[in-house]
Amino acid sequence: MKHIIPTLLRLSLLIFFVAFITKPEWFTSLLAPLAPNGAPVIYERDSLLTLTLLHMRTVIIATSAATVLALGLAILVTRPFGREFLPLSRSLVNIGQTFPPVAVLALAVPAFGFGEKPTLIALFLYGLLPIFENSLTGLTTLPPAVTEAARGVGMTPWQRLIKIELPLCIPVILGGIKLSAVIGLSTATIGSTVAARTLGEVIIAGLTANNLAYVLQGGLIVSALAVLIYDGLSLLERLAARRENPPKINRPKPPQGRN
Repeated sequence: MKHIIPTLLRLSLLIFFVAFITKPEWFTSLLAPLAPNGAPVIYERDSLLTLTLLHMRTVIIATSAATVLALGLAILVTRPFGREFLPLSRSLVNIGQTFPPVAVLALAVPAFGFGEKPTLIALFLYGLLPIFENSLTGLTTLPPAVTEAARGVGMTPWQRLIKIELPLCIPVILGGIKLSAVIGLSTATIGSTVAARTLGEVIIAGLTANNLAYVLQGGLIVSALAVLIYDGLSLLERLAARRENPPKINRPKPPQGRN
């Protein structure tokens, strides 16, 4: 029973999310009290479904790029030849946390212009730290017995990395990607301030027109997306952990021969 209720809640959220972005007019009566008199209730300048897909595309691109760089740096600094680059790598991945996303957007617009590119840069920099730290933790806390056994059978460093280290680290790495993606989902809304096509467009339009119905629409979709993506990546994380740590099976001992 304790697993059924959360599953039903997640399924209900998914159904509500799909219905809201595909048929927002169904919710007009619920949102109408929040709109000023005579103002439209449902955002109509663009499709909510289109904005949601564009928002997700921006987050996926930025998170994927951050994963490649952060994981690559974590692998580099955990190899004997790259350990001296750990302080430099940490400084690099902390840039996104040092500068607020708004500041990154302000610096990126003169170089790249308005649109999606400044938003991608801000999300990319902001998403590096969680993935790097999780990857570093996973690669530096592997069971010594496993790595020694891999050396004992004659595996090369590259083989140990691909066949042993990374598979064992997948659950921890997914935890960092999950955190980065959820942060990126909420942060991407500010991209609309520099003309990026995200759900922030709906929220900004609501704030400009003092229309709480718009603000709630954008906020609800972003919140539902964050919960669904968090749950989806958490499921992958659990499946990966279960795959790499299968339950132990107590095999029956063979019968002892009589003396």
